[in-house]
Amino acid sequence: MPTARRIAHAFLERQGLTTIFGNPGSNELPFLAGLPESFRYVLGLHEGVVAGMADGYAQATGRPALVNLHAAAGSGNAMGALTNAVYARSPLVLTAGQQVRSAVGLEAMLANVDAPQLMRPLVGHSAEPACAADVPRSLAQTVFEAELQRRPTYLSVPYDDWDAEVDPGACEVLERRVRRGLAPDEEQLDDLVREVGAARNPVLVLGGDIDAAGYFDRAVACAEHLDLPVWVAPSPHRLPFPNRHPLLRGVLPAGIGSVSSALAGHDLVLVVGAPVFRYHQHVPGPYLPDGARLIQITDDAGAAARAPMGEALVADPGPVLTALLHRLPQRASGPREFTPPPEPATAIGGALHPEEVFAALRDTQPPDTRYVVESTSTNGAWWRQMDLRRPGSYFFPASGGLGFGLPAAVGAAMGDPDRPVVAVVGDGSANYGITALWSAAHYRVPVTFLILRNGTYGALRWFGTLLDTPDVPGTAIPGLDFTALAAGYGVPATAVTELADLREQLKKNATEGPRLIQVDTHPTSPE
Repeated sequence: MPTARRIAHAFLERQGLTTIFGNPGSNELPFLAGLPESFRYVLGLHEGVVAGMADGYAQATGRPALVNLHAAAGSGNAMGALTNAVYARSPLVLTAGQQVRSAVGLEAMLANVDAPQLMRPLVGHSAEPACAADVPRSLAQTVFEAELQRRPTYLSVPYDDWDAEVDPGACEVLERRVRRGLAPDEEQLDDLVREVGAARNPVLVLGGDIDAAGYFDRAVACAEHLDLPVWVAPSPHRLPFPNRHPLLRGVLPAGIGSVSSALAGHDLVLVVGAPVFRYHQHVPGPYLPDGARLIQITDDAGAAARAPMGEALVADPGPVLTALLHRLPQRASGPREFTPPPEPATAIGGALHPEEVFAALRDTQPPDTRYVVESTSTNGAWWRQMDLRRPGSYFFPASGGLGFGLPAAVGAAMGDPDRPVVAVVGDGSANYGITALWSAAHYRVPVTFLILRNGTYGALRWFGTLLDTPDVPGTAIPGLDFTALAAGYGVPATAVTELADLREQLKKNATEGPRLIQVDTHPTSPE
């Protein structure tokens, strides 16, 4: 008779889930026993870092990533990082060890008393098998739910279940396959093509799902074919369109009234691959400008259902972009010269302006570099200086939860080692995921960590002015030495203060393992 563990390992292997990100505890050891040689276990020193690495790995590969957490405490530690994975729609498969079944009701040490409830409503699916015989099927459902929903899922398994012998019929899950298929029908496509073709002044708003689903180039072709102005949806976690393309108008502001003002003059707002909308700052106003209609195309049924205005078509955006490209006539357009970046601003007083830092990155890094960015206060400077023209070039914490940058960069580099990875992280944010440096060093992951040190939580200070709270406590964090921290975790590090030195350091691409560059920067606001 096969054991639940043997079937589970075989199922995960057939699904390609052979990289496990984790930080094991006693409850997890029976699951990890006897792993096939094809499996790789990636250790993180904190579950938040574990989930962040898995998030970066899943986004870089476009495939589910497997995470192993320790009971309730480890699951709780991972929750902050999971908020980013939820809004990035990263298909993480989370497994957690539970106490033996007979001890859960007794609330023995390390018992997760109501394990499925702990993770709700954060994850898309949360369960614990009803009995040992149901472990293989429950695991398969957890994997398939992550793929179908494109959202983290969670399974808690009592550790005595793994050694239990189960009926051979449980092996049926090994042959299972579940696929998505949300193609719009011909009538829906005809209606949409007709509405876009009849619009006087349509505008295209693209979201991060365009890049995550592999439709970056198709979106560019569609916009160029129809000569449509393009906005990136507010609060982007991925870049769906080249940021210096002449058709790009920028990133929409994240306030209701601000979005409406930015879209003024358009009679049709076509939103593809984005919620409507990920607002942030409270800026009251109308949802849309006068005379404008909105049509949303998304395969996220939840995003379609909760939108406060407009029409929605729940469908894969790919066929929709293809239909617009091939069923509407090409509109006249001039040459497509990309907009050159302006001269970077400079700072006075011994620190570099972030624009100088980003211009140095732009000039020294290969064009296929993946940038994992977690420096909110330099957001405006970033978009003024960078020139990103390829899919999968930009990753940002999708829910704004700090601690994403360092671990996600490690995971992205492990998932796709053929593209260079640079993590651009503020000194405040870096502290939330600092132990990712150990994983990077231990597994010799070729990542460049660029730490922007300005001694403040700059974004919070900016919000203090918006909310008329100028005396926000705890925003100053002076004296942090990330070169010493990096050395303690085994990552070679250097501190630079001069622009010429920074450029020389950036030319030395990380190829044999990680390296960290600390650069002192002038405080700026996100705008």
